[in-house]
Amino acid sequence: MTRIALIHALAHSVAPINDEMDRAWPECRRMNLLDDSLSADLARSGRGLDAAMHARFETLTAYAEGTGAQGILFTCSAFGPCIEAAAARRPHMPVLKPNEAMVADAVQAGRRIGLIASFAPTLQSMPPEFPDTVQVLPRLADGAMQALDEGRAQAHDEAVLLAAQALLAQGCDVIALAQFSMARAAPLLRRQMPQQVPVLTTPGSAVRVLRERIQGASRLSR
Repeated sequence: MTRIALIHALAHSVAPINDEMDRAWPECRRMNLLDDSLSADLARSGRGLDAAMHARFETLTAYAEGTGAQGILFTCSAFGPCIEAAAARRPHMPVLKPNEAMVADAVQAGRRIGLIASFAPTLQSMPPEFPDTVQVLPRLADGAMQALDEGRAQAHDEAVLLAAQALLAQGCDVIALAQFSMARAAPLLRRQMPQQVPVLTTPGSAVRVLRERIQGASRLSR
């Protein structure tokens, strides 16, 4: 049976990805690793993704691989270069950034991509992951992360909706929710946004692509 490691930097990311795994890949075994100091340390250090942060991600990745995981999915979108470095050392297995599958889906969906995050560093690290052929319109959902931290889930979702409505006014073709913790707001956005503007989540795209890669590699090895 396939074993996947899910590595989290925010406690709020654990439920959305596990819910999506239950829905889309229930037969897959999974393990969850959470280091909720990663995001806090990045936000307050002012040093960005330095050598020490890269080393922490390599340690987490090596540990997950050592448990027998056949694939690894990170769920916090502010650490792209650290994840890329860990993946480059493991060409024999898929190591996915949380947003790479959604980026591909968003590029297929439109040319003006409204990118919403509730964690400000994500809006610095993630836009360069999109190709030059599209325009990324970044937007911070003000107060959404604090609301989620305080258990005010509805306030979180409403803050995300306000950000989406502002992006719609800027003429975006698609809404991309940058963080796993934001997936819970997708149903509200889909009810409120015009039908022709798709709302993409990182869990939905990531689980589909990870499953395709794992199963594709399995077929090639037979």
